[in-house]
Amino acid sequence: MALSRREIVKDVMQQSTEAAIASAGHVAAIVFESARKITVEIGAFGTELFEITEASKRAGEDAERTNPAAH
Repeated sequence: MALSRREIVKDVMQQSTEAAIASAGHVAAIVFESARKITVEIGAFGTELFEITEASKRAGEDAERTNPAAH
């Protein structure tokens, strides 16, 4: 039995909608993964800044202990 025109249109609409939803899902996954990676990098940068600040503080304290007359 041949498919009616309405049934063909319904199938085309269904497959098109499924393809659009799948593509949107893939794009959303890419966006969320990118946001996660950006967050990781910003966190790593913050950690480095914290470590630099702490190292600077320790260097200043060491300098004061080894040469108190310089300050």
